[in-house]
Amino acid sequence: MEPIWAVGLMTGTVLDGNIDVALLRTDGDGIIVPGAYRLTPYPADVRDLLAKALEAARRWAFTGPEPAIFAEAQERLTRAQADAVRDLADSEGRGIGAIGIVGFHGQTVLHRAPKAGRRGQTRQLGDGALMARLLGVPVAYDFRSADVAAGGQGAPLSAVYHAALLAGIGAGPETAVLNLGGVANITWTDGAGRVIAFDTGPANAPINDFVRDQGCGEMDRDGALALAGRVDEARLADLLRHPYLARPYPKSLDRFDFPASMAEGCGPRDGAALLTAFTAGAVGRALDLLPQRPRRLIVCGGGRHNPAIMAALGPRAGVEAVPAEAVGWRGDAIEAECFAYLALRVRRGLPISFPTTTGVPSPMTGGRIAQ
Repeated sequence: MEPIWAVGLMTGTVLDGNIDVALLRTDGDGIIVPGAYRLTPYPADVRDLLAKALEAARRWAFTGPEPAIFAEAQERLTRAQADAVRDLADSEGRGIGAIGIVGFHGQTVLHRAPKAGRRGQTRQLGDGALMARLLGVPVAYDFRSADVAAGGQGAPLSAVYHAALLAGIGAGPETAVLNLGGVANITWTDGAGRVIAFDTGPANAPINDFVRDQGCGEMDRDGALALAGRVDEARLADLLRHPYLARPYPKSLDRFDFPASMAEGCGPRDGAALLTAFTAGAVGRALDLLPQRPRRLIVCGGGRHNPAIMAALGPRAGVEAVPAEAVGWRGDAIEAECFAYLALRVRRGLPISFPTTTGVPSPMTGGRIAQ
């Protein structure tokens, strides 16, 4: 297939109030040409609505009828993201008519990994059919449901794109990709086609929640609190004994599986330091599970902007950590680019999840396309 321009959309579970929008020219396989990228803020009322939808999802917990707020939040976020696509295409592309497909991830409000005797469950808000009508462009969406229905984790889905990026720089098993979003996930490849990916543990979500609960802002900006704090090493050691960290992959997390209450009783600085050290320590535990422990991590996602996390990865995970920009990637754009790439794979019927990434029985495609 000839490559086409696609737009990818991503809003993470950390709920920073922004929509990641990226243009990518790709065939969903080996051809990847980055286009424009933009971080588009949600209107304040939409961000507040999504926060309430997340709270309602936790109370719902996949039991009984869905919360009524889901329908309103879904429409509002779909319209806001459609506007973001059109704005990017018109201002930095060749107009919406030049876009071949949109990859619309939607907003994850709840995710429950499978366990013995119970399939997983996942819920993303996003109306692909509405977006297709608003834009007049095919939209790929609902990327996770088929994976979960087949017994998979439903996450992480970024592995196939991370693997393509690693292949593009000729990286082998000595290098892996670490994405630091609300939770952290890793992608490792042996350089010969085998790809492993899983969620390592928490990342920005519990730190942001803790800092917010302490009345210190929306996040630990520049890692200032953590860098000024002291890590309670005994308490950290207890956290690092959590059974999830030793569990074999494939495995996945919801953003609230490791909550801010891990630092309960700590002051702002020491609590941020503890949660930051735990994020890095959990990555180290994850690296120990891989067939070959990588020496270098290429770090993408918002967490790479936190100097405290980046500094902690060396001593606490035992690995060199470099930002995505060090190898020529756009670290903020990668997850949005991923869903542009996955949209082409859905269109072509190519697999987007694998036994060693989400735990499905065999490589499988997924997603739906709204014309």
